[in-house]
Amino acid sequence: MKPTLLILAAGIGSRYGGIKQLDQFGPNGETIIDYSLYDAIRSGFGKVVFIVRQEIKDSAEAIFAPKLQGKIEYDFAIQGIQSYVPADLGKVERVKPWGTGHATLCAWEQTKTPFAVINADDFYGREAFATMSDFLQNDTNENQHAMIGYELKRTLSENGTVSRGICVERADHNLESVVERTKIFEDGGKIYFEEDGSRTELAPETPVSMNFWGFKPSMFPITKDLFETYARENINTPKAEFYIPTVMTHIIKGGMGDCRVFRSSSDWFGVTYPEDKPAVQAALSALHDEGLYPEKLW
Repeated sequence: MKPTLLILAAGIGSRYGGIKQLDQFGPNGETIIDYSLYDAIRSGFGKVVFIVRQEIKDSAEAIFAPKLQGKIEYDFAIQGIQSYVPADLGKVERVKPWGTGHATLCAWEQTKTPFAVINADDFYGREAFATMSDFLQNDTNENQHAMIGYELKRTLSENGTVSRGICVERADHNLESVVERTKIFEDGGKIYFEEDGSRTELAPETPVSMNFWGFKPSMFPITKDLFETYARENINTPKAEFYIPTVMTHIIKGGMGDCRVFRSSSDWFGVTYPEDKPAVQAALSALHDEGLYPEKLW
C-alpha cells in the first residue's frame, strides 16, 4: 500500500510577509512544494493531500493540479478555524490557524493509508522521502511512527530566530521527547534558545524536527481527543498553537506508541524571512546544475 503525503500549506506567513508556500524559488519558477512533490513521486508515495486555508485553495489547485495529473492522486483538505473544535464552545475568535497538529487532523477524511507530514516551505531532499516511504510501506506496527531528524546547525537562518522541535533520542533510536522551541539563534559561534528572557545553549549536532513525520492512521483518533481538550483550555488564547510535537509527546508518554528517529546529515533549507529567499534560490539552482534535478521538474 503506497503511503500518502500531507503538505502543511495553511500558514499565513506572518514573518515572511506573504503566502510563501506559493512563492517561486526554482530556476523555472518552481515553488518549494514542487520539489517535495517530485521527490515524493519518485520515492513511491501514492497520494498527496494539500492542507490549506479556504482562501488559498483555488490558487493552490490552479498551480499544482495540472502538474500532478496522471502522476499521483491528489486532494485538498481545509484547515478551518472551527474544524474539530467542540460545538459547545461556539464561534472561535481567532485569525491564525490552530497549528500543525490541528492541520494534520483536518486531513483525516482524505487519508486512508500510513502517511508522512511535511511543511510546505521546507526543502528536505530526496533521501528523506525515500527513507520515510520505505518505513511507511514496510513497517507493519500500527503504533510505530517515525520522524526525520536534522542536525540543528544545518537548520538555522542568518536573518532571525527560528522555531525547531528539539529532540532527545533513546538508545533504541526511538524518540524520548520533542519540545518546540520558538526562538533559536546563533550568537558568537554558539547556538541558543531564548525563553522568558534567559538563553540556553544547544549542541550544534542536536537532532531537531523539521516537521517531517511519518504516522500510522492510529494517530488520528488520539489527535482528535487531545485537540478537543486543548481547544477547551485555549479557546480564549487566539495565538495558541497545537503542534505535532504535542501529539507525539502525548503518544510516547502515554505508552500508545513510539517514534523512530531517522537521522539525516543532509542540508535542509527553508524560508522564514523574506531575506532567506536569495539563498534558497541559489541552493536550488545549484541542485539543478549538479544534475540532482532535471532542467525542468514537470
